[in-house]
Parts: sequence; C-alpha cells; structure tokens
Amino acid sequence: MNDNNVTLQQLKSRMAEFVHARDWEQFHSPKNISMALAVEASELMELFQWADTQESQEIVRIEREKVEQELADVLAYTLSFANACDIDLTGAFMRKLALNAAKYPVEKAKGKSDKYHSYTE
Repeated sequence: MNDNNVTLQQLKSRMAEFVHARDWEQFHSPKNISMALAVEASELMELFQWADTQESQEIVRIEREKVEQELADVLAYTLSFANACDIDLTGAFMRKLALNAAKYPVEKAKGKSDKYHSYTE
C-alpha cells in the first residue's frame, strides 16, 4: 500500500475499523479528537524545535522513521475527526484549496511568504 494506490476513503474506513474494534467511538468527540490532533502535531513540531531550515531537512533524513510516525499520528486523528464528524475530507480540501487560490493569487503570492492580507489591499 502506498499513496499511489490507496484512496482517502480507504484510509478513513481502515481508521474507523481500528477505532470500532477497540470500542473507542465513545471517546471520539470533536473536542477530544481535536485536542489529540493538536498534541500529535506538536509532537511532530518538537522534532524540529530550534532547528533552522537546513537542520530541519537533515532531521527528516536522519530521523525519518520518527517523523513518519508522528505525521501518521496526525493523519490518524485527522481521519478519526472526519469520521466522527461525517466530514468529506476530499470535498473540504478542494473547497479550502479554492479559497486559498483566491486568497493567494499566483501573480501576487508567488515566491512570497508574507501574510495574505497584503494581497487583498
């Protein structure tokens, strides 16, 4: 299995099966899962704390398995949140991408990292 041959729905289903087999649905409120998601994201960030850009790339190379595990935890809680709240992730992503495309037009945002409000003025 890899990104080229597994759908998002298949991942959501696998996550739902994992949660159901452990009777964890009772704990999967939006509040609890969003908090767990934030914790896992912070554990990913912790791997790069105090690293500059080049060092962060080196950390990925050296600590790849840890990075992958933390990122997978973030994905697992994202999938669980979507399942618990009946969110179509693909639809939500595509709508958000369209909003971001309008917020960050290529002709104004290309090669820049400043905040979007400067593009709308």
